[in-house]
Amino acid sequence: MEATIKTFIYIHAFFGGLGLITGIGSIICTKGSKAHKRMGKLFSLGMITSSFISIPIACMPNHENVFLLLIGLFTIYLVVSGNQIMTFKSKNKKEATVIDKIISGTMLFLSTLMVVYGSYGLILGNMGYLLFVFFGGFGLSLSIRDFIFYKKFRSTKKGWLANHIGKMVGALIASFTAFIVAGLGFDTLLAWTLPTILGTIYIVSWRRKMNAKMPVKPLT
Repeated sequence: MEATIKTFIYIHAFFGGLGLITGIGSIICTKGSKAHKRMGKLFSLGMITSSFISIPIACMPNHENVFLLLIGLFTIYLVVSGNQIMTFKSKNKKEATVIDKIISGTMLFLSTLMVVYGSYGLILGNMGYLLFVFFGGFGLSLSIRDFIFYKKFRSTKKGWLANHIGKMVGALIASFTAFIVAGLGFDTLLAWTLPTILGTIYIVSWRRKMNAKMPVKPLT
């Protein structure tokens, strides 16, 4: 059994590394270029595969970890939703599909569980549960924003692009966090939260630049 677990961990680490490298490459490459799209596909492949494998690892004997299980599901949501949101680029799309709502609804449910579970742990006096509240709150924010976007996406210029980049950068943040915590061994509250804080600052900065470049519509 231990040999099987190690094999899963090595495969998980390989695809996680692939996601980390190609994720950085996709940010460096010009948005919309062939190189960016290729890097993005490899990034999605690496992150989804690595996250799927992390789920059984987090459930195996002596490796049980509810938090890593939920983070794996969280990362899958970010990548899948980040790619699915690209369908809103099409002018033929009139409304959010059932698939769109299932993806966001699932994350809304899981994030709620994380916040409730984390809050319960904090009430019991275990500050380690703060991570559940932190990432659960982040997931709630994203999934709620999804449903808001679905209602007004036709009147929001380039809203799909901001949403896409926000989700994919979020998945890259998860990759960095895994590398720092699992790869480098820094299992601290700062190590878990700092990549998310810095990544969020990047996303907000990028969105402001994008909004500044958009033409202002005349009032008349």
